[in-house]
Amino acid sequence: MESSEYFVSINDLSKRLSVPAHTLRYWEKQFPTAVRPTTGAGGRRYYRAETVEKLIVIKDLLYTHGMTIAGVKKMLREGSLPVAATDALPDTVQVSVPAAVVDQPVVVAPSVDLSAVDAAIDLLESARNLLQ
Repeated sequence: MESSEYFVSINDLSKRLSVPAHTLRYWEKQFPTAVRPTTGAGGRRYYRAETVEKLIVIKDLLYTHGMTIAGVKKMLREGSLPVAATDALPDTVQVSVPAAVVDQPVVVAPSVDLSAVDAAIDLLESARNLLQ
């Protein structure tokens, strides 16, 4: 973010972070202490540089590190949200995640071949018909 640019509109920030504007508005509701834009004429949202940096970290934690909204809220409550120490908006931000978060098991849904699922359903329906 350029030092001459004190406020960023929600549309500009949405493009820079590659996140829809409605997601930024949702994050305002979920993280009211961290994300408080200034509203201008007509209720337009403008974000300060500090808020932009927090949003970069929040996006990275949610999208890159797979944290939940509740996990990020907990980090905010505890004051342990990492700080982005950069003047530019990079593609990703390197953040240190607490060991307590890293040690939690991650549940990943396996990729499923839907044709195999359909075949299994057909087989089960045939079996049910035979039993009736």
